[in-house]
Amino acid sequence: MEQTTNTVLMIRPVNYRMNEQTAINNFYQEQPEDLLPETINSRAQQEFDAYVDQLRQIGVHVIVVSDNKDFDTPDSIFPNNWVSFHENGDVGIYPMFAENRRNERREDIFPILEENGFLIRNIIDYTSAEEEDLFLEGTGSVVLDRVHRKAYCALSARADEDLLIEFCEDFEYLPVIFTAYQSVDGERLPIYHTNVMMCIGETFAVICLKSIDDKKERQNVIKHLKADGKEIIDISEEQVAHFAGNMLQVKGTNDARYLVMSQSAYNALTKSQIQKLQKHTKIMSSSLDTIETCGGGSARCMIAEVFLPKAEV
Repeated sequence: MEQTTNTVLMIRPVNYRMNEQTAINNFYQEQPEDLLPETINSRAQQEFDAYVDQLRQIGVHVIVVSDNKDFDTPDSIFPNNWVSFHENGDVGIYPMFAENRRNERREDIFPILEENGFLIRNIIDYTSAEEEDLFLEGTGSVVLDRVHRKAYCALSARADEDLLIEFCEDFEYLPVIFTAYQSVDGERLPIYHTNVMMCIGETFAVICLKSIDDKKERQNVIKHLKADGKEIIDISEEQVAHFAGNMLQVKGTNDARYLVMSQSAYNALTKSQIQKLQKHTKIMSSSLDTIETCGGGSARCMIAEVFLPKAEV
């Protein structure tokens, strides 16, 4: 059982823009002024390609699949919300809050993974929950400690508690449940995805503890992280707004560990936080300004980690 993988799936956008259907409860999205849709998409593609290049340069195996124009899928660049791949060969497929995001789910992805030598044994599909307006958006809603089998989940309109518990029973995880908030026009509103405010690496956790308003919930999260030997690197709500919680640790060349993040996230970190992180892992950052501004998601959201077993030849 490992926390990090060397193989990731990424979806190259063809029609990237601010998704009006997700902006209802993703308060990190903004509409860039004076930019044509074609310009926004072109910039997002450039940022995507540069990010993929950097990942490949550090030795990460990136499987890139292009989105298509069959449907209007402005957020297809964030596949981790609809699919997760697990070390026993299981694949999870998830119910999505925004109706236009449901068209991102593509079965043609699975043969591509199999062509890359991976084994898919079982697909666990939660999408029927959409009929009851219940959602759990993959590893956006759930941050997994794969080694200690814990699923951290900040409840929101996109993360239903009953669905989380069902997921934990199916995949054998212990749920660690809380609510994380952000201040929007003077109101405390739930953060839409857990992976915006926390990231779990092998020996550390980056988390915005102040966003967990309930002290008991906060203490429970701290207790679990400490019990599993994680150094807690606490970030501020301001840093969360720059996507400093939206990071992912991956394996590169010679099994070197890298924490990947956006340039905006890196720039928001203090020297002390960077030094703490560098004791655990190398850091790689890439400029994702257009993607972050329009999509309200960042470096981690763009990656679906592949933990599937290799098929025997």
